[in-house]
Amino acid sequence: MAEDEKIYMMNALWFKPQGGAEKYQEYLNAVVAHVIRYGGRLTESYQPDASLIGEFDADLLFFVEWPSQKAFEDFRLDPAVMETKQLREAAIRDSLLIRCSKV
Repeated sequence: MAEDEKIYMMNALWFKPQGGAEKYQEYLNAVVAHVIRYGGRLTESYQPDASLIGEFDADLLFFVEWPSQKAFEDFRLDPAVMETKQLREAAIRDSLLIRCSKV
């Protein structure tokens, strides 16, 4: 992978019961400006309806496009972003983050 190649992060989230989805919205409201500042672009979000082959029961699925791996790492390590971590942890019981490349 080239250093300046775009990457796509697939995010699958499982919310905590009793308010996890609402708490995650608080997290998004706090973090989206930082995503944009580092060149990230959130795609549409999807609510999986049914797993047809295999097991997958996430509550929310979306991708974030990043200009490069470095931009993502800079975002992730930003102290202001780290301050939002408690909102994310209060919202989700499990998550899956997979780096993808376009084919």
